[in-house]
Amino acid sequence: MIMNGTLWNHLTEVDEQATDMFSRLVEQMKVNEGVTEQLKADDQMDWVSLMNNIESRAREIVNNDLIYC
Repeated sequence: MIMNGTLWNHLTEVDEQATDMFSRLVEQMKVNEGVTEQLKADDQMDWVSLMNNIESRAREIVNNDLIYC
C-alpha cells in the first residue's frame, strides 16, 4: 500500500468507519441503559461513571471488529 500510494486513503477510510461505529454504539448504549441528560443534571458522578463504561465498551467493540480483525 505504501508503494502504490493507497495507504493514506485506506487509513482515512478505516478511521471514518471506526468513528461512525463508535458514535452509533455510544448512542445506542446510552438509550438502552437509560443514560440521559437528566441523569447528568441530577447525579454527575454516576453519569460520568456510566459514560466511561459505555465508551470503554464501545471502543473495545470497534477495535475488535475494525482495527484488529
